[in-house]
Amino acid sequence: MRRHFWRYATFGEIGDLYMSRLLRMVALNIAASFISIYLYQEGYSVAFIAGFWAGFYFIKIAMAIPASILSAWIGPKHSILISNILFIPSMVAFALVPEYGQPMLGAVLIFQSLSAILYGIAYNVDFSKVKSDQHAGKELAYMHMIEKIAAGLSPLAGGALALWVGPQLVLIVTAALFLLSAIPLLRTAEVVKPRQRLTFKGFPWHLVRSMGWSQFAFGFDVFVSGTAWSLFTAIFIIGVANGDNEVYFVNGILMSVIFLAALISSYIYGKLIDRRKGRELMHISAVANSVSHLARLMIWSPFTTAGFNAVNELAKTGYILAHHRGVFDNADLSGRRTLYIGVVEAVANIGAGAAALALMIIMLVVGEGVSGFYGLFMIASAVALLILTARFPIYRR
Repeated sequence: MRRHFWRYATFGEIGDLYMSRLLRMVALNIAASFISIYLYQEGYSVAFIAGFWAGFYFIKIAMAIPASILSAWIGPKHSILISNILFIPSMVAFALVPEYGQPMLGAVLIFQSLSAILYGIAYNVDFSKVKSDQHAGKELAYMHMIEKIAAGLSPLAGGALALWVGPQLVLIVTAALFLLSAIPLLRTAEVVKPRQRLTFKGFPWHLVRSMGWSQFAFGFDVFVSGTAWSLFTAIFIIGVANGDNEVYFVNGILMSVIFLAALISSYIYGKLIDRRKGRELMHISAVANSVSHLARLMIWSPFTTAGFNAVNELAKTGYILAHHRGVFDNADLSGRRTLYIGVVEAVANIGAGAAALALMIIMLVVGEGVSGFYGLFMIASAVALLILTARFPIYRR
């Protein structure tokens, strides 16, 4: 502890985790910014696309505990390797959707959901193990900066490639990036003892109940702020034309404006968390995030979209960092790190699945117009306030 940082990991180990996260997030953000828009261009309705994502999240829910069992047995780093390999056939299958149709979407759904849930559990187990109790806010801030570098730059780079060479080739490049992102983790040993057997006997359910609704809201917000907002922007602000790849580039520009706001806010918020201001940060940011969902109803131009994305990032970053700090502390307290993270991942995916299902139902009832998205944004504004119900032990000390 003389270096006051990294209780369990060497600088090489945490650096490998950062590099792996950066490469995966680059690939993931390229894919995330493409999939819904690509399906819409291929003639699929918004209701169908929402149903596709609902299926994605519900498969993740069903596989959360099996993925936790696998991660406990082989270790988080090996789980991340398997996760990245599983994502490759999903991208290849997605590139084949124009030729083979919905059967390829079934393959995308299965491989992508299995990859996502296994990675989500393994990465959080790995990071929660190597974090420092004294400086976890700073470490979370650095990781969030890395994620936002990827989130800010990769859609722009991917959109430019799609404009020049077409979206299908970009999906193949994305598959290669997923494989590369696993390589840094192979240089170091597992930080969590492998060959563990998970059991629910004696599981501290109170640590889940005290933040369950908050975790649900977290997942709900992930879908609304990410997939639903990108699709709304592409359809009603940029304007999607069949076969026009310019939409990917413009969408990438609008998403890239979060870059500077995310870097500055992550650094400041990390400092606040380490100064024991995490509870206040989480509450203020949650209210601001709720208000931002209502502000989406007043966005009607690319210019205002870019400004809104930057401002919204300030709110989201605050509650995300503070919430993650609480989750990682609970994982330490639980004595069942892998199982606890598997359970809370399932709860978050219930929230995200509920958001996707809500969008699908709204679109089927009111039609495919802008009012359906407005309905979802208003629901999200109310659900976002559930973040305030979280009762993390670390914020009572």
